[in-house]
Amino acid sequence: MTGYYDKNLSGQRLRRCYEIAPPHVQRYLDAEIEHVIRRLRPSDTVLELGCGYGRVALRLAEVALRVVGIDTSLESIALARKLAGDDSRCRFQVMDALDLRYPDESFDAVVCVQNGVCAFGVDREKLLREALRVARPGGRVLFSTYAERFWPHRLEWFEAQAEAGLVGEIDYSRSRDGVIVCKDGFRVGRMSREDWKKLCTRVAVEPEITEVDGSSLFCEIVKRDGGAR
Repeated sequence: MTGYYDKNLSGQRLRRCYEIAPPHVQRYLDAEIEHVIRRLRPSDTVLELGCGYGRVALRLAEVALRVVGIDTSLESIALARKLAGDDSRCRFQVMDALDLRYPDESFDAVVCVQNGVCAFGVDREKLLREALRVARPGGRVLFSTYAERFWPHRLEWFEAQAEAGLVGEIDYSRSRDGVIVCKDGFRVGRMSREDWKKLCTRVAVEPEITEVDGSSLFCEIVKRDGGAR
């Protein structure tokens, strides 16, 4: 699915997806960011996985010491750098979240929001292990997905994107149980509480799972000394 975002939903097209989000979705997007912000300290260095055009990273930089955003899309990273301007607290790099070019224990917080755990279309266990690798002991790893009861608003948002020509026509015969499918090949699901628990068990970490605003489901892990690799 990363390839779909690189080719179809990057840069200004991705930005447009957020600009046309219905009111309930806008509230969800703000609540998701605010939840992360409340867990950051002014001295924190933060890594955001799948940063897109910098929508979240620029907000996190208002409270954190330094924020690094990575994404596989050249177009999105170029736009993020443009929007950041001379803000030295933000840095954006083209990079694969499964192959982070940072030493172990480099960041106080590693953030992957907006359902990146599913949208990336990669091995979720490898993704979480790599996030934990670059987190410092005592640091936080924060991943989010959609809450189950947010489905009607999520579907409405994708319908708006389809109407605007940003994604393909919704395939209603296959879009159900938390999975959105479009006729142009786009397909992405969500993680349930049980999914998070199973994933964290495989990685040998203890998660705190929290529903925020009835719209997002967060999995938060505080890395212990000698944490999972």
